[in-house]
Amino acid sequence: MKRKLTAILCADVYGYSRLMGEDEEATLRTLSGHREIIDGLIERHHGRFVNSAGDSVLAEFASVVEAVNCAVEIQTALTAENANSTSERRMEFRIGVNLGDVMVEGEQIYGDGVNVAARLESLADPGGICISGTVHEQVRDKLALAYEDRGEQAVKNIARPVRVWRVRLDTATPSRSAIRLPRSYWRGGVLSAVGAAIIAVTFVLVQHLSLRPQPTHASIPAPPKPALSLPSIPSIAVLPFANLSGDPQQEYFSDGITDDLITDLSRVPKLFVIARTSSFTYKGKAEKVQTIGRELGVKYLLEGSIRKARGQIRINIQLVDATTGNEVWAQRYDRQLRDIFKLQDEIVRGLITTFSACSSRCLKKDGSFPGVRIIWRLTTITCVVWSRVSS
Repeated sequence: MKRKLTAILCADVYGYSRLMGEDEEATLRTLSGHREIIDGLIERHHGRFVNSAGDSVLAEFASVVEAVNCAVEIQTALTAENANSTSERRMEFRIGVNLGDVMVEGEQIYGDGVNVAARLESLADPGGICISGTVHEQVRDKLALAYEDRGEQAVKNIARPVRVWRVRLDTATPSRSAIRLPRSYWRGGVLSAVGAAIIAVTFVLVQHLSLRPQPTHASIPAPPKPALSLPSIPSIAVLPFANLSGDPQQEYFSDGITDDLITDLSRVPKLFVIARTSSFTYKGKAEKVQTIGRELGVKYLLEGSIRKARGQIRINIQLVDATTGNEVWAQRYDRQLRDIFKLQDEIVRGLITTFSACSSRCLKKDGSFPGVRIIWRLTTITCVVWSRVSS
């Protein structure tokens, strides 16, 4: 498999599920407008759009400087777009930028380099940017930006802690690495009042940043995330499948299967699917399904495991009702590795059939339940068409 070193930009919408739950049409219109801006800036900075699932964006750049410049311009442009929106309807992206070695398969890229960028994005503030230590080393003397050192952060499924820097968009003050007094200034033997003030301000700033407690070591637990309302249509989040092969190098394979299922389900009409960057924040995290369902605002969770050995693959998959914790559907698939794409289609067909059955049961219980009859018919038609195309 081909490998290369590239700069990765990962972005998603903060609170996307809440926005969709409140007003789907308005949210999609806003997202479409924001995506036009983002896609245009990626192209302007010589980047390549890799993929998107729902509200997420993954892009790569040959230059790490161009990647960070693109991220800054995206946030600046979107801030201007959001100026006329209320705080409740404001759509803010979080962005993570990493420089790393990735595996290339067709148009897709995989590996820790991508995973770290996704983790940085999840650590960023709404409307903010987080970059890795490797990126900071490359851009700190090349861009007129200020940075806040957030220290080393332990992130899920990454063996070593990641050094995180926040790009400070709220000030024009240069980074600490750029605050240097010229030697000729010292040779004069006398510090001017302006020079002394610069030193004092720098000292206070460094002390403030170094003594500031890291969020990962806070003694006071973070408040629980608010529960999101369920959409009016069937909703699902595909959690990262567990790699049971005993080989950490196969992690990219299980992540790729999960990513493909998210993409396939996103194409199903009248089905609300959580984006990859949101569902992957729960990778390796022991959380109750009810908690995940409340935080993501979905009724169903799809989870499973993958075992790969000598050209064979076994996938165990479960569909869980996140409101009750009950298992709705479960299946085991044993296939040849060469049939993996047919297997993915088979899994999606099974899910559609299950959603149809669930909608049908709801209809029998309460024939006046709004929208169930329409959803059930559309989903059934989609299932029939999908089965004929796949066969």
